[in-house]
Amino acid sequence: MSGKRSRSFKCAVHHRDREVCSENDFHIIFQDPPFFERMVHVIAMEVLPEERDRKYYADNYSCCPPPLFVIFVTLVELGFFTYHTLTSGQADPAGPVPIDSMFIYRPDKRQEVWRFLFYMVLHAGWFHLGFNLVVQLLVGLPLEMVHGSTRIGCVYLAGVLAGSLGTSVFDPEVYLVGASGGVYALLAAHLANVMLNYSNMQYGIVRLAAIFIFASCDVGFAIYSRYAVENTTAPSVSYVAHLTGALAGLTIGLLVLKNFEQKLHEQLLWWVALGVYAACTIFAVVFNLLNTVTVQRMEEQGEVIKEQIFHDLGI
Repeated sequence: MSGKRSRSFKCAVHHRDREVCSENDFHIIFQDPPFFERMVHVIAMEVLPEERDRKYYADNYSCCPPPLFVIFVTLVELGFFTYHTLTSGQADPAGPVPIDSMFIYRPDKRQEVWRFLFYMVLHAGWFHLGFNLVVQLLVGLPLEMVHGSTRIGCVYLAGVLAGSLGTSVFDPEVYLVGASGGVYALLAAHLANVMLNYSNMQYGIVRLAAIFIFASCDVGFAIYSRYAVENTTAPSVSYVAHLTGALAGLTIGLLVLKNFEQKLHEQLLWWVALGVYAACTIFAVVFNLLNTVTVQRMEEQGEVIKEQIFHDLGI
C-alpha cells in the first residue's frame, strides 16, 4: 500500500532481465539534466538572491514567453551593420561611420527627434558592433529571462535615450552611433539588481568590483579616443553616452526590476531614483528644445540678413 518494496523483492522482479542478480547490484544512477535545465539553474544562481526563489524559478521556468527583446535588438543592429558594410564595401575595426544615414544622431539635425533613439542601430566598425552585441547578450539575456522583456526593454531604451540626450547637453559636437547607452544601461541594471539583493547574492562584492573595473576600463578608453586620438571627422566614441546610459540603467533598474525583498529604505530609494531620472530627462529635453529654437531663429535671421544685403546690392 505504501509503494515500498524490499531489496530482495526488487531482485526477484528484475532477475528475469538479467540486470540484477543480487542485492549488491543495486546502485543509484544519476543522470545529467538537459542543457536547458542546467542553463536555467545557472541563471537562477547568478540573478536571484534567495534559494527559495531560485528553486521556484528553476522548476517553473519554461521559456514561454521567450526572451525576444535582446535577441531582436541584436539581429536588427547586425542587419543594419551588414547593410551599410555591403553598401560602402568596407568593414574596418573602427569604421566607416555612416554619417549620411538618416538614423545617426547629429547635433545639426536634432529637430529630427527619431535620431535620439534610432542611432543605436548604427555602429562604427565591427569591433564596436561585436563588443556591444557580446555584452548585451551575456548580460541582457539572463536579466530578461528573470525579469521579463518589458522591464529589460524599458531599461535598454531608457539607456539609449539618455545617451543621446546627455551627449547633446554635455558634448554637443559629437556625432553619435552605437548601442553603448543601452549596453551600459544593462550593466548598470545588473548592478542595481546586485544592490537590491546584495546581502543574499553569492559573491556580491566580487560582482560589484568586476562591473566597476570593466566599466572604468571601457569608459577610460572612450575618453582617450575622444580627446587623445586625433580624428579627421566627428568623433564616434562618446564617453558621455556611456555614463548617462549607465545612470539611466541604474535608476530605471531600481524602478522596474523585481525586488525580491521589499524594505522600507528601498521604497525611499525607489522615489529617489524616479526623481533623478525624471529631473535629468526633463532638463535635457528642455535644453534641446530651446537650443533647437535658437538655432532655427538664427538661421532665419541669417536668411533675412542675406536677402537684405542682396537687395541693397541690387542682386
